[in-house]
This record gives sequence, structure tokens and C-alpha cells, in this order.
Amino acid sequence: MPAPRKGRSASAQSKPGRSLALILIAIVALTGGMFASGHTTPRLGIDLAGGTSITLRAVPEAGQESAINKTNMDTAVSIMERRVNGLGVSEAEVQTQGEDNIIVNIPKGTNSEQAREQVGTTAKLYFRPVLATELSGPAPTASPSPSASESAGDKATDTSDKPGKETATSSPSAPASPSASPTTQGRAVTDALKADPTPSGSGSASAASSPSGSASPSPSGSASGDADSKLQAAYAALDCTDPEARAKAGDGSKPTDSIVACGNSQGQWQKYLLGPAEVDGTDVDKAQAVFNTQTAAGWTVTMEFTGDGTKKFASITGKLAQNQSPQNQFAIVLDNDVVSSPYVNEALTGGNAEISGSFTQEEAQSLANMLSYGALPLTFKEDSVTTVTAALGGDQLRAGLIAGAIGLALVVLYLLVYYRGLSFIAVASLLVSAALTYVIMSLLGPAIGFALNLPAVCGAIVAIGITADSFIVYFERVRDEIREGRSLRPAVERAWPRARRTILVSDFVSFLAAAVLFIVTVGKVQGFAFTLGLTTLLDVVVVFLFTKPLLTLMARRKFFASGHKWSGLDPKSLGAKPPLRRTRRPARPAAGPVDPKEA
Repeated sequence: MPAPRKGRSASAQSKPGRSLALILIAIVALTGGMFASGHTTPRLGIDLAGGTSITLRAVPEAGQESAINKTNMDTAVSIMERRVNGLGVSEAEVQTQGEDNIIVNIPKGTNSEQAREQVGTTAKLYFRPVLATELSGPAPTASPSPSASESAGDKATDTSDKPGKETATSSPSAPASPSASPTTQGRAVTDALKADPTPSGSGSASAASSPSGSASPSPSGSASGDADSKLQAAYAALDCTDPEARAKAGDGSKPTDSIVACGNSQGQWQKYLLGPAEVDGTDVDKAQAVFNTQTAAGWTVTMEFTGDGTKKFASITGKLAQNQSPQNQFAIVLDNDVVSSPYVNEALTGGNAEISGSFTQEEAQSLANMLSYGALPLTFKEDSVTTVTAALGGDQLRAGLIAGAIGLALVVLYLLVYYRGLSFIAVASLLVSAALTYVIMSLLGPAIGFALNLPAVCGAIVAIGITADSFIVYFERVRDEIREGRSLRPAVERAWPRARRTILVSDFVSFLAAAVLFIVTVGKVQGFAFTLGLTTLLDVVVVFLFTKPLLTLMARRKFFASGHKWSGLDPKSLGAKPPLRRTRRPARPAAGPVDPKEA
């Protein structure tokens, strides 16, 4: 047999300890990094740790089917992520699924109801003048009925640093009694429409469509009268204690239309007649919840407007300040729901404003969140909500670990029965691969947000077989060389090039399948693909830097080199041929005179 080639390969063959030392250093360094980061366990997904998974489907509006595209879906995902993060949830996952679905996974320990409202709400924000308002019965979680001033107690304050500024603090008068008769309500609505504070001739689209007092005349007086009559009837019939009526209020309206809407204030439902929108959510540059320690206002919401928003807000507050209550109020309308209705008594021109009222911290942060991140480009419908308790998640994790342990035990049992002494090398390699996988998964959680879910556990279980397959390929190549009559040490080196080629091709195919699966799928299936791809790469590292060098070292041990019957490399049990030996042909006699007798 030719001697091993000199050079780089020969050096690797003679010094397998270098490779073993290298992988040992890598394991120690990664483990040290894991403990230093404080994340000593892999981050668990919703199905294992518990939490809520929400599936939202984009619903196209009439004539806008083309609006459901990749750009709008990506924008929606970005806004939803910012909304959820605004709630203090740092480990939520928001991702698209297919062409029109978005999956939102929220871990346990989060107010899932609040998160559902935040992510699924379209959040079309408008600032509309209040034309009329009155109580509409108790809310489901009714508290003791507040006074009239408390029920509409929000106020808007200019927070700019201009000298001599005044604070708008006047209290609105009591709203109309909810027991008012239809005739009285109709007269009140008619008067409100006639006194619409929308600036006349302002040139804005909203001003041009004001129900009355607009610079642009309506096409016909009868059409305007019909619209007013319908609005009067809608306002009179609106019962805000009815969830279905609340949901339908304002449906189909445009920003330039006057609408009716509902709002919940201090445990009481209140209905509103609102004028055309004067400012929309895109005019708010920034909003945040602040606890005001200088006054008794408590939690407030501060807003900063854009340049155009500053002008619009100054215009509408200036007009409103000239009116009497309730028409010195503007309503912040979110998806046709009034979330706040502050009142003003001066024009707010500084580009900053503060909304104060009886806000809790959660309410203030929720309102600031909506004002900051604006409207979704699409309307979404909640298709499904799945809540996994921590106990159920623990059961699923336990079941996954048991399945993995059973799979590993079966592989080890097969190796022990079939490869005997060689199984020591295989089991040691599996343990090294498992240690690397665990440490890297623990580090990837805080690094890239990787979460170990149930499909990912399945991917790790499948990887046990892939890793063991690489060992089997190499061991069988070594056995083939022994069957050809070679001793163990030459057999280990001669078998490696052919086994290496097969292992690389096999792992490349597995990695390619995992990569394709990761790209074309979304959601939990990506966890399976990611884990499968990661463990496939680690298989190559372990085989090259641990399994091959360790077998090279073991081949020098008498137990393996002598072909002990429990080594798994016994030539007799493998049916080996007689040992290959080099033989020399006998030398020819030197040429000379031929003996006549021999001739």
C-alpha cells in the first residue's frame, strides 16, 4: 500500500489532537458567552412557553382589491410591531403568512386583550369637532355615575414654550339628558348642524363638505336637507349600549362627512354628533404618555404635530374656542370610536398639545401608542385567536423532550448492537453535537429572536438521525477497507476521502431542503427548517473536527488496532481477506555464456 501523502494532509493525520483541541475551545468559548449573556436556556415559543397567537386577514375595501400587496403588508407588520412594543412587549413576533395573513405571537405575561386591540385595530385617526353629545346609558363595567363635568372632563392644553400662554381649562356644560325625547334630540341636532364650527371657506376638503355653512354650496337644497334628516335620525336612534349599534356607527362615512359615534367616558357610554375631520393621524408627529407631577392631572398624553398638522390644529382649536360647550370640544376618533373628547377655550398654535383627563396609565399609553404609530394601510379581520397556557406549553415541551430522548436511545441502542466499540465514538460525537446545538440556540434567542417551538424540537429530533447517518457512512467505509485486508490505521485514512465526499453531498442536500423550506414557508414551520439547517451545519463541523480525529486516535489503541471482537472492527467477523502484503518478483540471472550441456 502506498504511504500517506506528505504535506498538509499528512500533518492532519499525524496531529488529530489539534482538531479536538479546536472544537473543545469553541465549546468552552460559546458556553462562556452563554453564561455571560445570562441566557442559559433557549428562548421558548408560544406553543411551549404559553401565550397568545392571533391570525389576522387583510380585507380589501370595495374597489381597492389591489391594495393588498407586499408593500402594504410589510408596512402593516412594521406598525403592528411598534404598537406591541409600545406596550412593553419585547418578545412578540409579527410576520406575514401567505399573501393576506399576518400572524402575531404574544408571549405570556402580556395583557393579551389589550394587545389584540392594538394590533388588529386599523387605527384611522381623525380629529373632529363635536357638534352635539349626550349620555347614552351605562357601559358594561359601569362605575358610579360621574357628574356632567366629569363625563366630559378631558381637556386640551397648549404645551409649547411660548411666553404668556394660557391653559384651556374651562369645563363643559352638562350634556343633554339621555332621556330627551326624539323631538328634542332632533331640534338639538338641527341647531348643532347650523352652528357647525367648521371654518367656512378654508379651502380644505373637510371644510368644503361641511353639512352647512360651507363655502361650497351643495348640489341641491333638498339633498342637503335629506342628509341632515338622516343624520338627525341616526343620532336620535343611536344606542351606544348596543355593541352592534356601536360597530355600525359611522360605517361607510368619509373624512369629509359628518358622522355619529360612541365613546366610553368614566364608565358611561356617550354618543356624539361630529363634524368633518379637520386633522388626521398623519398630522401627529409624536405622542407619549406622561405622568404630570406638577398638577393634579395625573396621566396625560402629549402630542407634537407636523408642520401642516400645527396649522390645521391651530385653525380648528381657534374656531372651537369661540363656541360654547359642547361645541368647544373636538373628538379624537379612532376607527369611528371616540377615544377622547377634550375641550378648548383658546387656539393651540405651538405645535404641541396635552390631552388630560381621568386617564389610567394603561389608557394613556394606549392612546399615545395609537397616535404615534398611525393607521394601518389595510383593514384586518381577526380570523383566529389561540391561547396556550403555560401548563399546556410545559406539557408539550415535556412531550417533545421525551420523544427526543426515545429517539436518541434507539439510535444509541442500534449503534451499541451493530458497531459495539465504535459506538463510543458515535455517542461522544452525538453528545458534542447536542452541546453545540443547545449553546447556540441559547445564544440565538437574544441575538436574532430565535424561539424554540414544537416544530423546532421535531427538527432537532430528525437531526439525530442525520448526524448518526454521517458516522455510519464513515464507519462502513473503514470496514470496507478492513474487508480488503488492510489493517485499521491505513483503513481509517484511506476510508476518509470517500466517506467525506458522501457526507458532504448528503449534508448539502439536507441543508438545501431546509433552506428552501425556510424561505417558502412562514410561521412555525420555519422553526423546523431553521433547526434542521443549523444541526446539518453542526454535523459537518462535528464529523470533521471531532469524529474523524477521535477515530484516528482510537486506531492507535490496542483494543481497536488488534481487531478485538467487541471493537466492532474484528476482521474475522467482517469476513476480511488475508492481509495484503508486498511481494517481490525473483531477480533474473545475469546474462553470460551458455553451458553447452544446458543448451
